[in-house]
Amino acid sequence: MPLRPTDYRATHSTISGGAVLAGMSLFFALGAAAPVLSAKDTGPTNAICDQHNRASAEWQTCTAALALSGDDAQLYYAGYWLAKNERYHEALAVLAKGKSVDAAVLTYRGFATRKLGDPKAALVLYRQALKIDPMNAVTRAYMGEAYLSLGRNDAARAELNQIASICGSGCAPYKELATAISNQSTDRAKL
Repeated sequence: MPLRPTDYRATHSTISGGAVLAGMSLFFALGAAAPVLSAKDTGPTNAICDQHNRASAEWQTCTAALALSGDDAQLYYAGYWLAKNERYHEALAVLAKGKSVDAAVLTYRGFATRKLGDPKAALVLYRQALKIDPMNAVTRAYMGEAYLSLGRNDAARAELNQIASICGSGCAPYKELATAISNQSTDRAKL
């Protein structure tokens, strides 16, 4: 059964003391960067970790412990926020640990892969995500950004049109991709 953002909650019983201690080691290895939130989506939630400020050491430690949990929902939470914290290699490692792979996991594996400089590999992951959830506007927006990085403005515009049919021209995925396309066109005009 695919995971939904509302399913991404931990319970105290799933985070053992040993996992927290191991998570603290992972925290120090990862560093404590404040997450960068995209307006495209708000990300998964976690009842325990979200009690802390996302820039705090406590939140980072909690998230690191989740990365060690083995629970798909908790792994997605940790992987998503590692990616949003620009910890792309770590995000990919955590997201690969899950037992089930859904559209959200594939989207953020694609996101991290693209941010590491491999938009072609990211497109493969985005396409897999869209086979599961073809109406995922966030995946389509990230796919459009990958196309832009490859100079395929036509394909990015096709994704923009798909997003418009899903959520209209007022939704965040549409606005962000439209801005990226506009900026790409402006940047090329300056050359």
